[in-house]
Amino acid sequence: MFFSILAAAAAIYMPGSIPAKPASNTARLKHWQQARFGMFVHWGPVSLKGTEIGWSRGAQVPIEEYDSLYKSFNPTKFDADALAALAEEAGMKYLVFTTKHHDGFCMFDTAFSEHSIMHSPYARDVTADIAAACRRHGVAFGAYHSVCDWYHPDFPLGSPGGSTKKPNPDLNRYETHLRSQIKELVQKYGPLETLWFDVAQEFDAERGARVVNYVRSLQPDIVLNNRCSNAADYDTPEQVIGRFQNNRPWESCITIANQWSWKPNDPVKSLKQCLQTLVRCAGGDGNLLFNIGPMPDGSIEPLQVQRLKEMGAWLKTNGRSIYETRGGPYKPGPWGCATCESPGKSVFLHILQWPDAGPLKHGNRILIFQE
Repeated sequence: MFFSILAAAAAIYMPGSIPAKPASNTARLKHWQQARFGMFVHWGPVSLKGTEIGWSRGAQVPIEEYDSLYKSFNPTKFDADALAALAEEAGMKYLVFTTKHHDGFCMFDTAFSEHSIMHSPYARDVTADIAAACRRHGVAFGAYHSVCDWYHPDFPLGSPGGSTKKPNPDLNRYETHLRSQIKELVQKYGPLETLWFDVAQEFDAERGARVVNYVRSLQPDIVLNNRCSNAADYDTPEQVIGRFQNNRPWESCITIANQWSWKPNDPVKSLKQCLQTLVRCAGGDGNLLFNIGPMPDGSIEPLQVQRLKEMGAWLKTNGRSIYETRGGPYKPGPWGCATCESPGKSVFLHILQWPDAGPLKHGNRILIFQE
């Protein structure tokens, strides 16, 4: 498949400068960046249909039917400890759970909406369960929370896909609603490793920056992604491996299958694909947030479980080349990529493709290394 080699030459890494961060944020940002590998979990009543979360509302599934799915949502096989234990066994150091997607359905106990799991037959706060389980298993907990809300009457756009306009929206009132739910997430389930915003749409730069500043007023050391405001901590390439970038943290969010939420018979990526994705993210100086989708009963599809455990087995042997490393000194190429522990210490070469003939080259330089 591919292999990793510990190179002898190590003192050649010259990292780019990380932009200055607030002092209260520095330690958690470093912890997040050193983790390198996290679990993304997209889940909600839409799993009953097997269509995409949020985006299938008003498209593959009529809006009225989509919004009523929660009335039949009773995931009695959901086990928060099993989920956190799977993340731990996979070698994932943090977990980000979808507390509310674009469809407006809240997977947590909120005082600001009845459109939530607490009003389903299951009637249990799964976000609280997951947050507690993560702490028991040594996995940092983060929350995904959509900025847009195609269900809420005050958000200007609606389904399908934010392409329709609502009759009497009030964006200022919606911002107040968003802040109220953000406060709940931070105060009830925090401290959070990260708050993962998505699809700001009608939020301009000024409004987005206000929200980011508000989050930091609630938890000054929180790590924030860039999908509400560029005044955040890290970039988020989606379904692609980010380019080499060592002057600003980044994280690729990628699915283990094709769809974000669970879909019947959705092909799971091979172990080779999964491991090379992780390695190339680390070699580009970024993180991988790898997504799974629980089934309607709350359990995880066995093949997804198997694949994550296989990744964890690889990391038990090779994790030193991923965790707490930086990308470089060689930039990624068709041959593979490199990571290193720190200037003056070990460099790891991840050889993903060996040339048919001759020595392995990087540009005009021949790579010479020893095991």
